Amino acid sequence: MGGDRRIGVAIDFSECSRKALKWAIDNVIRNGDHLILITIRPEVFYEGGEMQLWEATGSPLIPLVQFSDPAIMKKYGVKPDPETLDIANTAARQKEVDVLLKIYWGDPREKICEAVDNIPLTCLIVGNRGLGTLKRVIMGSVSNYIVNNASCPVTVVKH
Repeated sequence: MGGDRRIGVAIDFSECSRKALKWAIDNVIRNGDHLILITIRPEVFYEGGEMQLWEATGSPLIPLVQFSDPAIMKKYGVKPDPETLDIANTAARQKEVDVLLKIYWGDPREKICEAVDNIPLTCLIVGNRGLGTLKRVIMGSVSNYIVNNASCPVTVVKH
């Protein structure tokens, strides 16, 4: 069975989000699934480009071939790193999955939970930066917020 599952992975193109992506591919993704990468950009004033068009609802689902193109991603203000693109391309080939990117602008906690409902996702995998106790109390934990507020199962992959 596959094809109707939409597996979300929150990515910020950091080492811990790449680890979460690899974990999702190795442990959750099956042939025919839709792998939806969700990235959140800061909410600032953008002078032009697709960001103004989609800032309230998030971008349309962007296919892998398009988000591998730096010229297209520049319009959204996103620069995927080569390693994340390599992981996504390998998964698309080997596991025969559709890889898509969805970009939101704003608070990562709220926007990731919004993505769970709007897409909608079957499950979500997020990385954990491993903030110390003091930083977590002051800054808050994005992964902790998502676990407690998302309307689908959430897996947190420890860094």
